[in-house]
Amino acid sequence: MAGGPTEAAKGVYSVWALPPEDVRDRLKRLMGALRSEFGGPKFEPHITVVGAISLGPDDARRRFRSACAALSPYPVRVSAVSRGTFFYQCVFLLIDPSPEARSTPSQSTSFLEISVVATSARSCGHFGYENTTPYMPHLSLLYGDLTEEEKERARQRAEALDKEILSLSFEVSAVALYKTDTEDKSLESWEQVELCHLSDDK
Repeated sequence: MAGGPTEAAKGVYSVWALPPEDVRDRLKRLMGALRSEFGGPKFEPHITVVGAISLGPDDARRRFRSACAALSPYPVRVSAVSRGTFFYQCVFLLIDPSPEARSTPSQSTSFLEISVVATSARSCGHFGYENTTPYMPHLSLLYGDLTEEEKERARQRAEALDKEILSLSFEVSAVALYKTDTEDKSLESWEQVELCHLSDDK
C-alpha cells in the first residue's frame, strides 16, 4: 500500500521537438484548414522525440533536464506527406531521418550526433524508454479515426493547401516536456510542463 500515492501521482509524459515560431505558424494554418474539413482535436505542431511513458512528475522533469543537457540544435527536412494506420498517426509529414549536415566547422561534434534519429535515441536513453517499433520521425498534421479514403483525401489536401510543404526544412532548437494522456483523444488534458532551448555550447 505504501506505493499507492506515488503510483496515483504518476502521469504520462512525452518529449516533443518544436519547430521555430515562423514554421509553427505556417503549420498551424495548414493543420487548422485540415481540421475544418476532416475534424479532429487541436494540438501543437511537434516531432515526438520520446514517446508516451508513465512517470512521476518530479522524475519526468529530472529526466527531461538531463536529456536536454546532452542535446544540441539539429536540422529537420520534410520528405513526404503520408498517412498512417491509427489515431495519432492519421496524416503527417514524414521527416528525413538523415538530412544533410549543418555547416558547423567550428565544432568537433559530428553530424551523426545532431541528427533527428540520434536526438531521439539519446533522449530515450535518459528516459529509459524503449521503442517497440523502429523510430519513424514525423510531424503530425491531423489526428483522427478516418477511413483510408478520407486519409488519402486529407493527405492530398495538405499538399494542395501548402504546395511548398515538401521543400520545408528548419532547425529544431527547442524541446518540451508534455503531459500526454493517450487515452484522452480530446487532448484537453494535454499540457506543456517544461520548455528547453537547446544550445550549441556543449
